[in-house]
Amino acid sequence: MDWQELRKTYPRDPDLPARAHRLAALGRVLGGTQYDAIPNPFGTEYNGAGEYIPLSQRRPSVRTKMCRAVVDDAVSLLFGASHWPTTAATDPTLPGILAQVAAGTALPALMMEAATRGSVGSVAVLVEAVDRRLRFAVHDTLYLTPRWDGAGELSAMTECYKVTGATLAGQGWPVGPDDAAAIFWWQRIWDRADCHVYVPRRVDAGLPTQVDPTRSTHHGLGFVPWVWMANLAAPGVVDGPCTFEAAIDTVIECDYLLSQSGRGLKYSADPRLVIRAGPDPYADGTPASSGGAASALTLPLDGDAKLLEINGDAAGAMRDHYRELRASVMEQIHGNRAQADRLSAPASGRAMEMLYQPLLWLADRMRLSYGEYGLLALYRMVCAFSHAIAGGLRINGRDYAGLDADGLALQWPPYFAGTEADLAQLAQGLDTAVRGGFLSRQTACVILAARAGTPSPHSEWARIGTERPN
Repeated sequence: MDWQELRKTYPRDPDLPARAHRLAALGRVLGGTQYDAIPNPFGTEYNGAGEYIPLSQRRPSVRTKMCRAVVDDAVSLLFGASHWPTTAATDPTLPGILAQVAAGTALPALMMEAATRGSVGSVAVLVEAVDRRLRFAVHDTLYLTPRWDGAGELSAMTECYKVTGATLAGQGWPVGPDDAAAIFWWQRIWDRADCHVYVPRRVDAGLPTQVDPTRSTHHGLGFVPWVWMANLAAPGVVDGPCTFEAAIDTVIECDYLLSQSGRGLKYSADPRLVIRAGPDPYADGTPASSGGAASALTLPLDGDAKLLEINGDAAGAMRDHYRELRASVMEQIHGNRAQADRLSAPASGRAMEMLYQPLLWLADRMRLSYGEYGLLALYRMVCAFSHAIAGGLRINGRDYAGLDADGLALQWPPYFAGTEADLAQLAQGLDTAVRGGFLSRQTACVILAARAGTPSPHSEWARIGTERPN
Protein backbone atom coordinates (compact mmCIF):
# COMPACT_ATOMS: atom_id res chain seq x y z
CA MET A 1 0.00 0.00 0.00
CA ASP A 2 1.17 3.51 -0.77
CA TRP A 3 -0.06 6.95 0.28
CA GLN A 4 -2.37 7.28 -2.71
CA GLU A 5 -4.17 4.03 -1.84
CA LEU A 6 -4.27 4.79 1.89
CA ARG A 7 -5.99 8.13 1.31
CA LYS A 8 -8.85 6.30 -0.43
CA THR A 9 -9.77 4.69 2.90
CA TYR A 10 -10.60 8.10 4.43
CA PRO A 11 -14.14 9.49 4.32
CA ARG A 12 -14.58 12.33 1.86
CA ASP A 13 -17.11 15.16 2.08
CA PRO A 14 -18.02 16.32 -1.44
CA ASP A 15 -19.12 19.73 -0.13
CA LEU A 16 -15.64 20.63 1.13
CA PRO A 17 -12.83 21.90 -1.13
CA ALA A 18 -10.02 19.59 -2.22
CA ARG A 19 -7.46 21.33 0.01
CA ALA A 20 -9.56 20.49 3.07
CA HIS A 21 -9.37 16.77 2.26
CA ARG A 22 -5.63 17.00 1.62
CA LEU A 23 -4.96 18.79 4.89
CA ALA A 24 -7.19 16.39 6.82
CA ALA A 25 -5.33 13.40 5.37
CA LEU A 26 -1.94 14.89 6.19
CA GLY A 27 -3.19 15.70 9.66
CA ARG A 28 -3.89 11.99 10.19
CA VAL A 29 -0.25 11.22 9.40
CA LEU A 30 0.93 13.94 11.77
CA GLY A 31 -1.31 12.58 14.53
CA GLY A 32 -0.37 8.94 13.88
CA THR A 33 -3.94 7.88 13.03
CA GLN A 34 -3.47 7.30 9.31
CA TYR A 35 -4.32 3.57 9.56
CA ASP A 36 -7.37 3.84 11.83
CA ALA A 37 -9.78 3.61 8.90
CA ILE A 38 -8.52 0.09 8.05
CA PRO A 39 -10.81 -2.34 9.94
CA ASN A 40 -8.63 -5.47 10.07
CA PRO A 41 -5.81 -5.90 12.61
CA PHE A 42 -2.48 -7.03 11.24
CA GLY A 43 -2.50 -10.41 12.98
CA THR A 44 -5.82 -11.47 11.41
CA GLU A 45 -5.23 -13.48 8.21
CA TYR A 46 -8.81 -14.63 7.50
CA ASN A 47 -12.19 -12.98 7.97
CA GLY A 48 -15.30 -14.64 9.36
CA ALA A 49 -16.08 -16.21 5.99
CA GLY A 50 -12.67 -17.89 5.78
CA GLU A 51 -11.42 -15.48 3.09
CA TYR A 52 -7.79 -14.39 3.11
CA ILE A 53 -7.20 -10.74 4.00
CA PRO A 54 -4.36 -9.14 1.99
CA LEU A 55 -1.68 -7.25 3.89
CA SER A 56 -2.82 -3.96 2.35
CA GLN A 57 -6.19 -4.38 4.07
CA ARG A 58 -4.73 -4.82 7.56
CA ARG A 59 -3.64 -2.17 10.05
CA PRO A 60 0.11 -2.29 10.74
CA SER A 61 0.91 -3.36 14.28
CA VAL A 62 4.02 -1.13 14.28
CA ARG A 63 3.83 2.62 13.63
CA THR A 64 7.20 4.32 13.42
CA LYS A 65 5.73 7.89 13.33
CA MET A 66 8.94 9.19 11.77
CA CYS A 67 7.10 12.10 10.17
CA ARG A 68 5.97 13.43 13.54
CA ALA A 69 9.44 12.84 15.02
CA VAL A 70 11.10 15.03 12.36
CA VAL A 71 8.52 17.78 12.86
CA ASP A 72 8.96 17.70 16.64
CA ASP A 73 12.75 17.87 16.32
CA ALA A 74 12.61 20.83 13.94
CA VAL A 75 10.05 22.69 16.06
CA SER A 76 12.19 22.18 19.17
CA LEU A 77 15.11 23.82 17.38
CA LEU A 78 12.79 26.58 16.22
CA PHE A 79 10.92 27.63 19.36
CA GLY A 80 12.33 25.47 22.14
CA ALA A 81 13.12 26.83 25.60
CA SER A 82 16.67 27.81 24.63
CA HIS A 83 15.81 28.83 21.05
CA TRP A 84 13.12 31.48 21.60
CA PRO A 85 14.11 34.62 19.66
CA THR A 86 14.48 38.03 21.25
CA THR A 87 13.46 41.29 19.61
CA ALA A 88 15.09 44.56 18.68
CA ALA A 89 13.32 47.79 17.77
CA THR A 90 13.88 51.49 17.30
CA ASP A 91 11.98 52.08 20.55
CA PRO A 92 14.27 50.59 23.24
CA THR A 93 11.31 49.86 25.55
CA LEU A 94 9.35 47.79 22.99
CA PRO A 95 11.38 44.52 23.31
CA GLY A 96 10.69 44.41 27.04
CA ILE A 97 6.97 45.03 26.51
CA LEU A 98 6.75 42.28 23.88
CA ALA A 99 8.61 39.92 26.20
CA GLN A 100 5.88 40.54 28.79
CA VAL A 101 3.23 39.81 26.16
CA ALA A 102 4.94 36.53 25.27
CA ALA A 103 5.20 35.50 28.92
CA GLY A 104 1.64 36.50 29.79
CA THR A 105 0.02 34.70 26.83
CA ALA A 106 2.23 31.55 26.77
CA LEU A 107 3.30 32.61 23.28
CA PRO A 108 6.30 30.22 23.02
CA ALA A 109 4.06 27.20 23.62
CA LEU A 110 1.48 28.59 21.22
CA MET A 111 4.04 29.10 18.45
CA MET A 112 5.38 25.57 18.94
CA GLU A 113 1.83 24.29 18.50
CA ALA A 114 1.36 26.48 15.44
CA ALA A 115 4.59 25.28 13.80
CA THR A 116 3.65 21.65 14.52
CA ARG A 117 0.10 21.86 13.19
CA GLY A 118 1.20 24.05 10.29
CA SER A 119 3.62 21.39 9.02
CA VAL A 120 0.78 19.94 6.93
CA GLY A 121 0.72 23.11 4.82
CA SER A 122 -0.59 26.10 6.77
CA VAL A 123 -1.88 27.34 10.12
CA ALA A 124 -3.61 30.50 11.31
CA VAL A 125 -3.63 32.42 14.61
CA LEU A 126 -6.61 34.48 15.72
CA VAL A 127 -5.78 37.52 17.88
CA GLU A 128 -8.51 38.86 20.17
CA ALA A 129 -8.63 41.49 22.91
CA VAL A 130 -10.83 40.74 25.93
CA ASP A 131 -11.06 43.61 28.42
CA ARG A 132 -8.00 45.11 26.70
CA ARG A 133 -6.01 41.92 27.32
CA LEU A 134 -4.72 39.97 24.35
CA ARG A 135 -5.61 36.36 23.65
CA PHE A 136 -4.15 34.14 20.91
CA ALA A 137 -5.73 30.97 19.48
CA VAL A 138 -4.22 28.51 16.96
CA HIS A 139 -6.58 27.22 14.26
CA ASP A 140 -6.20 24.52 11.65
CA THR A 141 -6.92 25.85 8.18
CA LEU A 142 -9.18 23.10 6.82
CA TYR A 143 -12.25 25.28 7.19
CA LEU A 144 -10.61 28.68 6.78
CA THR A 145 -10.37 30.64 3.53
CA PRO A 146 -8.19 33.79 3.43
CA ARG A 147 -8.44 36.64 0.96
CA TRP A 148 -5.70 39.18 0.30
CA ASP A 149 -5.89 42.57 -1.34
CA GLY A 150 -3.63 43.91 -4.07
CA ALA A 151 -1.04 45.05 -1.52
CA GLY A 152 -0.73 41.56 -0.05
CA GLU A 153 -2.61 42.46 3.16
CA LEU A 154 -5.25 40.12 4.55
CA SER A 155 -8.63 41.65 3.66
CA ALA A 156 -11.05 38.93 4.81
CA MET A 157 -11.13 35.54 6.52
CA THR A 158 -13.99 33.05 6.13
CA GLU A 159 -14.64 30.17 8.51
CA CYS A 160 -17.16 27.60 7.29
CA TYR A 161 -17.82 24.03 8.43
CA LYS A 162 -20.61 21.58 9.24
CA VAL A 163 -22.20 20.97 12.64
CA THR A 164 -25.16 19.01 13.93
CA GLY A 165 -28.36 20.63 15.04
CA ALA A 166 -27.79 19.33 18.57
CA THR A 167 -24.50 21.22 18.73
CA LEU A 168 -26.19 24.44 17.62
CA ALA A 169 -28.97 23.96 20.15
CA GLY A 170 -26.36 23.65 22.88
CA GLN A 171 -24.98 27.05 21.81
CA GLY A 172 -28.37 28.71 22.10
CA TRP A 173 -29.51 28.62 18.49
CA PRO A 174 -33.26 27.97 17.97
CA VAL A 175 -33.06 24.41 16.64
CA GLY A 176 -36.03 22.09 17.16
CA PRO A 177 -35.80 18.47 18.37
CA ASP A 178 -36.62 17.21 14.87
CA ASP A 179 -33.46 18.88 13.53
CA ALA A 180 -31.12 17.65 16.28
CA ALA A 181 -29.57 15.05 13.97
CA ALA A 182 -29.62 17.28 10.89
CA ILE A 183 -26.40 18.80 9.49
CA PHE A 184 -26.05 22.57 9.26
CA TRP A 185 -23.52 24.99 7.78
CA TRP A 186 -21.81 27.27 10.32
CA GLN A 187 -20.16 30.36 8.88
CA ARG A 188 -18.57 33.60 10.06
CA ILE A 189 -16.50 36.13 8.15
CA TRP A 190 -13.98 38.66 9.45
CA ASP A 191 -13.12 41.82 7.59
CA ARG A 192 -11.25 44.98 8.59
CA ALA A 193 -14.19 46.34 10.58
CA ASP A 194 -16.57 43.54 11.59
CA CYS A 195 -16.97 39.88 12.41
CA HIS A 196 -20.15 38.68 10.69
CA VAL A 197 -21.81 35.59 12.19
CA TYR A 198 -24.38 34.00 9.90
CA VAL A 199 -27.55 32.18 10.87
CA PRO A 200 -26.82 28.44 10.44
CA ARG A 201 -28.53 26.78 7.53
CA ARG A 202 -29.23 23.16 6.66
CA VAL A 203 -26.72 21.74 4.22
CA ASP A 204 -29.39 20.83 1.68
CA ALA A 205 -30.46 24.51 1.59
CA GLY A 206 -27.01 25.86 0.70
CA LEU A 207 -24.56 28.16 2.45
CA PRO A 208 -25.88 30.71 4.98
CA THR A 209 -26.75 34.14 3.64
CA GLN A 210 -28.45 35.88 6.59
CA VAL A 211 -26.26 37.69 9.13
CA ASP A 212 -27.22 37.43 12.80
CA PRO A 213 -26.85 40.99 14.15
CA THR A 214 -26.95 39.90 17.81
CA ARG A 215 -23.96 37.57 17.50
CA SER A 216 -21.96 39.66 15.03
CA THR A 217 -19.52 42.22 16.39
CA HIS A 218 -18.01 45.47 15.17
CA HIS A 219 -14.34 45.48 16.16
CA GLY A 220 -13.28 48.54 14.16
CA LEU A 221 -9.61 47.57 14.20
CA GLY A 222 -8.90 48.59 10.64
CA PHE A 223 -7.28 45.22 9.93
CA VAL A 224 -8.26 41.54 9.97
CA PRO A 225 -7.17 40.08 13.35
CA TRP A 226 -5.68 36.91 11.83
CA VAL A 227 -2.11 35.91 11.04
CA TRP A 228 -1.84 33.31 8.26
CA MET A 229 1.35 31.23 8.12
CA ALA A 230 2.07 29.11 5.05
CA ASN A 231 4.49 26.29 5.77
CA LEU A 232 7.91 26.74 4.15
CA ALA A 233 6.53 29.43 1.84
CA ALA A 234 6.35 33.21 1.48
CA PRO A 235 3.38 35.29 2.68
CA GLY A 236 0.35 35.41 0.41
CA VAL A 237 0.35 31.66 -0.29
CA VAL A 238 -2.65 29.71 0.98
CA ASP A 239 -0.87 26.39 1.59
CA GLY A 240 2.85 25.74 1.46
CA PRO A 241 4.44 22.34 0.89
CA CYS A 242 3.96 19.75 3.60
CA THR A 243 7.12 19.11 5.62
CA PHE A 244 6.85 15.31 5.46
CA GLU A 245 4.59 14.42 2.53
CA ALA A 246 7.48 13.31 0.32
CA ALA A 247 8.36 10.53 2.77
CA ILE A 248 4.91 9.15 3.60
CA ASP A 249 5.14 6.31 1.05
CA THR A 250 8.44 5.15 2.52
CA VAL A 251 7.13 5.43 6.07
CA ILE A 252 4.17 3.22 5.15
CA GLU A 253 6.62 0.67 3.75
CA CYS A 254 8.58 0.81 7.01
CA ASP A 255 5.47 0.26 9.11
CA TYR A 256 4.36 -2.78 7.13
CA LEU A 257 7.89 -4.17 6.98
CA LEU A 258 8.35 -3.99 10.75
CA SER A 259 4.86 -5.37 11.34
CA GLN A 260 5.58 -8.36 9.13
CA SER A 261 9.01 -8.79 10.70
CA GLY A 262 7.47 -8.90 14.17
CA ARG A 263 4.93 -11.40 12.95
CA GLY A 264 7.74 -13.60 11.62
CA LEU A 265 9.60 -13.48 14.93
CA LYS A 266 6.45 -14.51 16.80
CA TYR A 267 6.01 -17.40 14.38
CA SER A 268 9.62 -18.48 14.94
CA ALA A 269 8.88 -18.73 18.66
CA ASP A 270 5.80 -20.90 18.00
CA PRO A 271 6.08 -22.64 14.59
CA ARG A 272 3.28 -24.69 13.14
CA LEU A 273 3.33 -28.46 13.78
CA VAL A 274 2.50 -30.92 10.98
CA ILE A 275 1.60 -34.50 12.02
CA ARG A 276 0.58 -37.72 10.21
CA ALA A 277 -2.91 -39.13 10.90
CA GLY A 278 -5.59 -41.10 9.05
CA PRO A 279 -5.87 -41.95 5.37
CA ASP A 280 -8.09 -38.96 4.58
CA PRO A 281 -8.05 -36.34 7.34
CA TYR A 282 -10.24 -33.91 5.35
CA ALA A 283 -13.07 -36.34 4.66
CA ASP A 284 -15.34 -34.66 7.17
CA GLY A 285 -14.85 -31.29 5.45
CA THR A 286 -12.99 -29.76 8.38
CA PRO A 287 -10.33 -27.34 7.09
CA ALA A 288 -6.83 -27.25 8.47
CA SER A 289 -6.55 -24.99 11.49
CA SER A 290 -3.95 -22.24 11.70
CA GLY A 291 -1.64 -21.60 14.63
CA GLY A 292 1.50 -22.96 16.24
CA ALA A 293 2.36 -26.30 17.76
CA ALA A 294 -0.81 -26.31 19.86
CA SER A 295 -2.97 -26.15 16.72
CA ALA A 296 -1.66 -28.77 14.29
CA LEU A 297 -2.37 -29.54 10.64
CA THR A 298 -3.42 -33.09 9.72
CA LEU A 299 -1.79 -34.93 6.79
CA PRO A 300 -2.42 -38.28 5.08
CA LEU A 301 -0.88 -41.49 6.41
CA ASP A 302 2.08 -41.40 4.05
CA GLY A 303 2.95 -37.88 5.13
CA ASP A 304 5.59 -36.70 7.54
CA ALA A 305 5.70 -34.87 10.87
CA LYS A 306 7.80 -31.76 11.33
CA LEU A 307 7.79 -28.18 12.61
CA LEU A 308 7.39 -25.63 9.84
CA GLU A 309 10.26 -23.42 10.94
CA ILE A 310 11.72 -20.45 9.09
CA ASN A 311 15.26 -19.25 8.75
CA GLY A 312 16.15 -16.47 11.20
CA ASP A 313 18.35 -14.77 8.60
CA ALA A 314 15.25 -13.04 7.25
CA ALA A 315 15.01 -10.96 10.43
CA GLY A 316 18.49 -9.54 9.86
CA ALA A 317 17.71 -8.78 6.23
CA MET A 318 14.52 -6.95 7.25
CA ARG A 319 16.44 -4.94 9.82
CA ASP A 320 19.01 -3.88 7.25
CA HIS A 321 16.27 -2.98 4.78
CA TYR A 322 14.49 -0.90 7.42
CA ARG A 323 17.68 1.05 8.12
CA GLU A 324 17.97 1.89 4.45
CA LEU A 325 14.35 2.98 4.33
CA ARG A 326 14.75 5.11 7.45
CA ALA A 327 17.82 6.79 5.98
CA SER A 328 15.80 7.52 2.84
CA VAL A 329 12.99 9.07 4.89
CA MET A 330 15.38 11.32 6.79
CA GLU A 331 17.09 12.37 3.58
CA GLN A 332 13.79 13.23 1.90
CA ILE A 333 12.45 15.44 4.70
CA HIS A 334 15.77 16.71 6.13
CA GLY A 335 15.48 14.77 9.38
CA ASN A 336 18.16 13.93 11.89
CA ARG A 337 20.38 11.13 10.53
CA ALA A 338 22.94 11.34 13.35
CA GLN A 339 23.33 8.38 15.66
CA ALA A 340 23.88 9.49 19.24
CA ASP A 341 25.39 6.16 20.28
CA ARG A 342 28.43 6.90 18.11
CA LEU A 343 29.30 10.09 20.00
CA SER A 344 32.07 9.07 22.39
CA ALA A 345 32.80 12.52 23.83
CA PRO A 346 31.10 15.93 24.17
CA ALA A 347 31.24 17.87 20.91
CA SER A 348 31.54 21.60 20.35
CA GLY A 349 28.63 23.69 19.20
CA ARG A 350 30.04 23.87 15.68
CA ALA A 351 30.52 20.10 15.58
CA MET A 352 26.90 19.59 16.68
CA GLU A 353 25.73 21.93 13.94
CA MET A 354 27.61 19.93 11.32
CA LEU A 355 26.19 16.69 12.78
CA TYR A 356 22.60 17.96 12.59
CA GLN A 357 23.07 20.04 9.43
CA PRO A 358 20.08 18.68 7.41
CA LEU A 359 17.73 19.30 10.33
CA LEU A 360 19.14 22.80 10.79
CA TRP A 361 18.46 23.57 7.14
CA LEU A 362 14.83 22.65 7.74
CA ALA A 363 14.74 24.77 10.91
CA ASP A 364 16.23 27.71 8.97
CA ARG A 365 13.36 27.58 6.49
CA MET A 366 10.86 27.33 9.33
CA ARG A 367 12.39 30.43 10.95
CA LEU A 368 11.17 32.36 7.93
CA SER A 369 7.66 30.85 7.81
CA TYR A 370 6.89 30.96 11.53
CA GLY A 371 9.38 33.57 12.72
CA GLU A 372 9.79 36.40 10.23
CA TYR A 373 6.36 35.88 8.63
CA GLY A 374 4.55 34.55 11.72
CA LEU A 375 5.82 35.65 15.12
CA LEU A 376 6.98 39.03 13.83
CA ALA A 377 3.56 39.59 12.24
CA LEU A 378 1.95 38.80 15.60
CA TYR A 379 4.19 41.32 17.34
CA ARG A 380 3.30 43.98 14.79
CA MET A 381 -0.37 43.17 15.30
CA VAL A 382 0.09 43.65 19.05
CA CYS A 383 1.37 47.15 18.32
CA ALA A 384 -1.59 47.74 15.98
CA PHE A 385 -4.02 46.68 18.72
CA SER A 386 -2.45 49.23 21.07
CA HIS A 387 -3.40 51.95 18.55
CA ALA A 388 -6.92 50.68 17.80
CA ILE A 389 -8.18 50.01 21.34
CA ALA A 390 -9.23 52.99 23.44
CA GLY A 391 -6.90 53.25 26.41
CA GLY A 392 -4.38 50.87 24.85
CA LEU A 393 -3.55 47.31 25.89
CA ARG A 394 -3.25 46.15 29.48
CA ILE A 395 -0.03 44.18 29.78
CA ASN A 396 1.16 42.85 33.11
CA GLY A 397 -1.00 45.34 35.00
CA ARG A 398 0.06 48.41 33.01
CA ASP A 399 -1.56 50.21 30.09
CA TYR A 400 0.33 50.66 26.84
CA ALA A 401 -1.03 52.75 23.97
CA GLY A 402 0.48 53.70 20.65
CA LEU A 403 3.31 51.15 20.60
CA ASP A 404 5.70 51.86 17.72
CA ALA A 405 6.70 48.80 15.67
CA ASP A 406 9.30 50.70 13.65
CA GLY A 407 12.51 48.71 13.25
CA LEU A 408 11.06 45.60 14.89
CA ALA A 409 13.18 42.54 14.16
CA LEU A 410 13.89 39.09 15.59
CA GLN A 411 17.26 38.01 16.95
CA TRP A 412 17.74 34.26 16.89
CA PRO A 413 20.05 32.46 19.32
CA PRO A 414 22.52 29.81 18.09
CA TYR A 415 21.11 26.35 17.62
CA PHE A 416 23.74 24.83 19.93
CA ALA A 417 25.51 26.69 22.70
CA GLY A 418 29.27 26.87 22.26
CA THR A 419 31.66 25.24 24.68
CA GLU A 420 34.10 27.26 26.77
CA ALA A 421 36.83 26.53 24.23
CA ASP A 422 34.59 27.78 21.39
CA LEU A 423 33.81 31.03 23.22
CA ALA A 424 37.45 31.60 24.15
CA GLN A 425 38.56 31.09 20.55
CA LEU A 426 35.81 33.42 19.28
CA ALA A 427 36.74 36.09 21.85
CA GLN A 428 40.39 35.97 20.78
CA GLY A 429 39.46 36.31 17.13
CA LEU A 430 37.13 39.23 17.82
CA ASP A 431 39.78 40.94 19.94
CA THR A 432 42.27 40.62 17.09
CA ALA A 433 39.74 42.08 14.64
CA VAL A 434 38.99 45.02 16.93
CA ARG A 435 42.66 45.75 17.53
CA GLY A 436 43.31 45.60 13.80
CA GLY A 437 40.53 48.08 13.09
CA PHE A 438 38.42 45.63 11.07
CA LEU A 439 35.53 45.50 13.56
CA SER A 440 33.94 47.87 16.05
CA ARG A 441 33.86 47.00 19.73
CA GLN A 442 30.08 47.21 19.78
CA THR A 443 29.70 44.72 16.93
CA ALA A 444 32.21 42.38 18.56
CA CYS A 445 30.29 42.60 21.82
CA VAL A 446 26.99 41.76 20.09
CA ILE A 447 28.52 38.78 18.22
CA LEU A 448 30.07 37.29 21.35
CA ALA A 449 26.95 37.91 23.47
CA ALA A 450 24.73 36.25 20.87
CA ARG A 451 27.03 33.23 20.64
CA ALA A 452 27.09 32.92 24.42
CA GLY A 453 23.30 32.85 24.52
CA THR A 454 22.71 36.24 26.14
CA PRO A 455 18.96 37.04 26.12
CA SER A 456 19.51 40.53 24.63
CA PRO A 457 22.86 40.88 22.82
CA HIS A 458 22.28 44.51 21.81
CA SER A 459 21.46 45.49 25.39
CA GLU A 460 24.73 43.95 26.54
CA TRP A 461 26.72 46.79 24.99
CA ALA A 462 24.53 49.35 26.76
CA ARG A 463 25.11 47.61 30.07
CA ILE A 464 28.86 47.60 29.48
CA GLY A 465 28.77 51.35 28.92
CA THR A 466 27.06 51.95 32.28
CA GLU A 467 29.52 49.87 34.25
CA ARG A 468 32.41 51.58 35.98
CA PRO A 469 35.66 49.91 36.98
CA ASN A 470 36.20 49.41 40.71
